[in-house]
Amino acid sequence: MKTIYIKAALLGTILLAGAAQAQQFPLDNLKPRDQRGINIFENPKDSVTTFEKLKVRIGGAFALQFQGLKHESGADQTVPATQLYDIGNNFNLATANLDIDVALYDGINLHLRTFLSSRHHNETYVKGGYIQIDKLDFIKKDFLSDFMKYSTIKFGHDEINYGDVHFRRSDNAYTTQNPFVGNYLMDAYATMVFAEYYYRRDGFIGMGGITNGRLNQNANGGTSPSLYAKIGYDKQLNSDLRVRITGSVYNTANTQRLDFYDGDRAGSRYYYVMENAAATSSANFRSGQVVPDFKNKVTSIMINPFVRYKGLEFFGTFENASGRNTAEIDRRTWNQYAAELLYRFGNNDNLYVGGRYNLVKGELATGDKVDVTRYNIGGGWFMTKNILTKVEYVNQKYDGYPASSILYDGKFNGFVLEAAISF
Repeated sequence: MKTIYIKAALLGTILLAGAAQAQQFPLDNLKPRDQRGINIFENPKDSVTTFEKLKVRIGGAFALQFQGLKHESGADQTVPATQLYDIGNNFNLATANLDIDVALYDGINLHLRTFLSSRHHNETYVKGGYIQIDKLDFIKKDFLSDFMKYSTIKFGHDEINYGDVHFRRSDNAYTTQNPFVGNYLMDAYATMVFAEYYYRRDGFIGMGGITNGRLNQNANGGTSPSLYAKIGYDKQLNSDLRVRITGSVYNTANTQRLDFYDGDRAGSRYYYVMENAAATSSANFRSGQVVPDFKNKVTSIMINPFVRYKGLEFFGTFENASGRNTAEIDRRTWNQYAAELLYRFGNNDNLYVGGRYNLVKGELATGDKVDVTRYNIGGGWFMTKNILTKVEYVNQKYDGYPASSILYDGKFNGFVLEAAISF
């Protein structure tokens, strides 16, 4: 069956590429998804309009990796639950996205993303979408134009704007904005029903949002509104230097099913690492990730500095999260630290090399205090603005897990190559 899905994804990507030849026109206040979108975080804000009539732009993405990883565990390898999967070297499941962007009206855009094939769900399904309003001219020409010059309203069922890490992660087949192959250890990514308001002026960024904190709207039990916010500064100080720093907070007071640090339905890039011999690609789709197991309450804070001087880039992350699952009384705390250093060079910065260090420390529901470290070293080549190839070496280690866990004294390392197309 997977062969059928891969062929379908390939065919869909070819058809999308053909359609894209005639549809690569820009839409106001939506960032491009090729190399031009590198280091664009939130969608841009510009009061100048090019709207003439309703337009539909079809885009997409395709990604394929070759994985050469090996893993080890200090747990008893004669026990089925802790016996490691025999990984081997092989290609991963090909993944593909379908993107539809629509200019509905002057100042109103719609975005919809569908995963044609992903690790967790081989079948096609909608990831999410949103409507973005940058003008209120649908009410009356130039209605509150002075206010909307700096304001944006965004709502839908899609990923929420908590922190800046989600702007540098791979979203299934869309990997252009991620300089490496894998995402972060503790991945605060989820698609939820949300509404956000933005105010941006002279480099200042302010955003407030509300959501119900759920990926699955059919989950049992009631829920309370989850609130989140971001404040920051982003400025090109001169032709060589850009500085950005943001702080974000997210709080869920009460819910019966919290989908926050385990909301990525696409799955990890590192297939089968630290999984037992009975694992399957789709059921064990979070391989290598760290999930704090917060299902009832969570309060998270993330701080992200970003500096680019000529071709040199630094992106940092500090995150503090406290929460609990439905069976717990007291909250537990997890901290995440990360630093990326990249150097972009070549014709139009089409080449880059760099490294990322990522550390997560926290307390399991069992009371065990653990930490996980990962570092990535690699580089990439934009063969064209739409075609990217990457190679990375990854090394990850686990400390503090009990001897009954497959993660006890666990580690994995090796090389991963990725080829990606986005348009």
